[in-house]
Amino acid sequence: MFILLTVLLSAMPLRAASLPDPIRFSVAIEQGNLALAREWLDDGLAPDFEGKVIGTGVMIGAWYGNVAMMELFVARGADINKTNAFGEQALQHAAWQGRLEAVRWLVERGARVNREGMEWGALHYAAFAGHADVVRYLLDHGADINALSTNGSTPLMMAAREGKEAIATTLLAAGARRDIVNEHGEDALRWAMRHNNLSIARAIAGSQEFAAVVSRPAASWGPAVRSQPVPDGIDALMAQARRKEAEGQRDEALGLYRAALAAIRQADATRKLKVAPARAATGMVITARRDKPDAQSAALNYATPALASESAPASPSAVAADAVAEQWLRRGRELEAAGSRKQALQAYRKAAAALRGSATAVSAPPAKATSPAQP
Repeated sequence: MFILLTVLLSAMPLRAASLPDPIRFSVAIEQGNLALAREWLDDGLAPDFEGKVIGTGVMIGAWYGNVAMMELFVARGADINKTNAFGEQALQHAAWQGRLEAVRWLVERGARVNREGMEWGALHYAAFAGHADVVRYLLDHGADINALSTNGSTPLMMAAREGKEAIATTLLAAGARRDIVNEHGEDALRWAMRHNNLSIARAIAGSQEFAAVVSRPAASWGPAVRSQPVPDGIDALMAQARRKEAEGQRDEALGLYRAALAAIRQADATRKLKVAPARAATGMVITARRDKPDAQSAALNYATPALASESAPASPSAVAADAVAEQWLRRGRELEAAGSRKQALQAYRKAAAALRGSATAVSAPPAKATSPAQP
């Protein structure tokens, strides 16, 4: 009996050690590795374990439209309505990515279409990202058409801002209110005019009132900041970097992080060269994170031509994010040159996070490190 108990106890640490850390978990689930996910769950992994960036297995499955992955984790007890560190749920992830099949699967199994209080809901995400089929499905299944985000903005305002005319038309036809004003004193008409989305503005104001609306000075609507997504290839580079890091290939991971960061910078520079003089760059923001409209995916912003100002300054958040990114990039290069690859990887990750909108959660590195191993 003593020998048997000793064997069992000695096996326990090995079993626990086989469970993943957040990075390894995210890489495997993003790759759709069902076999490994099942093995981890069999070994005792909590079904609501959260990986880096996106969240739980259900959330990652929703993001990528991997219904089989969601089925596995829900069958093991995962909470389909769990909220991640950013206040997001699986249904918002599926809506943001336009994964209609995943949206349908989640709703049919109890995902709440509406959220309590002032929160970003799936309809906000779908309207902002321009997924008309998801918008229609959510409306058909009870989504609150006038739901308020954390600052009191509606899905119609999201569509008006981003120029999603078909979605704005759908929302208006379904009874979306035109008169809701958010906590900044702005409504859907102002957002449409500010971003020069005149067809949407006409639909909101009505033909008779529109003539008076367009006669107002363009500057009266405020400076516009239009979203320009960072090239899709950057997401692939970041995913490869995380994969290499999880596999212990730090040199390769460093190279991929550098390539992703360089691509973001190059995209910024290229767009600035292509912008006409009247279309001034206003900086980089991130769009559609749950708690902040400018915090989910990287975006380069430019003023609408008709409303641009030659002296239009970058937003304070964009300036702060850029400054933090530059500091972490510099620290990463210093650490890499000193041979501290692990710490260099951490610095590059923080630079990427700042550029992609997590500047509020990423502080600048200390002015001078006490040693290369302490970024």
